[in-house]
Amino acid sequence: MIEPKKFWWMIKKELISLKRHPARLVSILAFPIIMILLFGYGMGGEMTDLPIVVVSQSDGDLTDLTLDTIKNTETYHVVEVIDDLDEGKQRVESGEVKAAIILPSDYDDNESSNQKGVTLYLDSSDQMASQIIESSTQGIFYRLSNMVASQTSVSTQDANITPSIAHSLDNFKDDISLHINKIYGNIKYIDFLVPAILGMTIMMSCMMGMGATIAGERETGELARLFMTPTSVATVIGGKIAAKLLIELIRALILIFMAVMLFNVSIKGGFLQTFIVLVIGALCFVGFGIMLSARTSTQEDYAQISLPFSMPMMFVSGVFYPIETMPWILQKLAYVFPLTYLNDAMRGVMLKGQTLGDVWLDLVVLLGFTVLFFIIGVKRFNRDV
Repeated sequence: MIEPKKFWWMIKKELISLKRHPARLVSILAFPIIMILLFGYGMGGEMTDLPIVVVSQSDGDLTDLTLDTIKNTETYHVVEVIDDLDEGKQRVESGEVKAAIILPSDYDDNESSNQKGVTLYLDSSDQMASQIIESSTQGIFYRLSNMVASQTSVSTQDANITPSIAHSLDNFKDDISLHINKIYGNIKYIDFLVPAILGMTIMMSCMMGMGATIAGERETGELARLFMTPTSVATVIGGKIAAKLLIELIRALILIFMAVMLFNVSIKGGFLQTFIVLVIGALCFVGFGIMLSARTSTQEDYAQISLPFSMPMMFVSGVFYPIETMPWILQKLAYVFPLTYLNDAMRGVMLKGQTLGDVWLDLVVLLGFTVLFFIIGVKRFNRDV
């Protein structure tokens, strides 16, 4: 039977315990707020302002109307209108923009008997963004094609543009065809998802594993007994890092093998390069776990401290949805998290067939995070257990 007085004393004792662990208290209060913001804004946003370039090799009324229509479509953010075809393609291939819309030199030629062929040069590795761009571009040129073919005057309502834009197309008799060039082929959502899932799995296992290794052993007293021996902090941490990294390398091999076997995921950049990227990512998140567990005394404390870092990374770093779907402040925040760079490198190697040299910037950032995490972790490590 419950004793009311002692029952309320137990409640008071637990609340006092929270007061003695401010990091846990802050996490409990802040975590629900963070999660609702991420679900509401991060996963519920619309894809707008996707960066593209327009390669315009023609002049005239039809070109002007087309450029105005593209610029006034919310889906796109037209970074620049250029006339160099090679430059436009290079910007897409480098990842600077998601697509290039190419208007050929005969686009405004009303004497031509052929269709006006427009090309959409599309980065298909970002499956969701490419799908939206493809659909919007098809819609624009389908409407323009109908207007040109029927030789009607284009109203601002038909063109879906601002009232200040109006052009007559009475002289144009040929419709417009859209050719779509997906430079990485047809990418399924599972192909887009798997590289980031591999990175996310490594992140979670490394961070949670270090919590069990450091905070868990501190809680059970194993770490205290270990430090009774004449062993330096660097030796203890180094040994734990090496053991954890070895486990994660085995896990990475299993993950890659299962992704290929179960989902027929292609690794265009090669198995070895994918494995190296995962190793660097694992090392980074082992360091992250060391840093967070440096002064936590229990696994519960570690879990409460790590969740406000790990969960936002899952939603903000482009694992499930492209970063472009999020509000601008979350887009900026994404580049503070190492998982963003691991995802980018993994997709570059697996989907685009890039080499380690092509994703060098992502790898350098991950290594920079690794060094920072280890320095902070070692300096803050609490040997007094």
